[in-house]
Amino acid sequence: MFCIYLMGEKIANYAAVYFGSMGKFIFGPAFGLAKLHPLETGILTVLGMMTTVFVISIIGENVRKWIIKKIYKGSKPGQPKSRRINKILKAHGLKGVAFLTPLLLTPIVGTILALSLGDSRKKIFVYMLISAVFWSIVLTFLAYQFKELFIYLKDLLDFPV
Repeated sequence: MFCIYLMGEKIANYAAVYFGSMGKFIFGPAFGLAKLHPLETGILTVLGMMTTVFVISIIGENVRKWIIKKIYKGSKPGQPKSRRINKILKAHGLKGVAFLTPLLLTPIVGTILALSLGDSRKKIFVYMLISAVFWSIVLTFLAYQFKELFIYLKDLLDFPV
């Protein structure tokens, strides 16, 4: 019975890292600090982000149109807001979007921006995979190196009820 409990706890930890990194990449390494090996955390973080990239790239055209409508809401194509966004996208392209997605964007927004650039899904998937693997290694390493700091900050922010 205890063995089943431990297995269930392990699956819950896997799910937290996987689903957390689907929404925001940094949640993967943060949730993995609980009780997972860094390699497990890194792999699950990449899988979580890439699942989102895959799903969004499949259904992305309709979602992209909706997001673009929200971003440009109230602005016309020649206005400063739209010019600034287009300038950033054109200057850095798919590589820049893929590189910044794990750090600044969510996998959902990063994939939609990548789709808006007009590149093929295969190219988007490859660049996002390279970025996910790189940032997973870096962020997982940093999270585990400074684990005590995270625990200290968590304890510091816990207020007695």
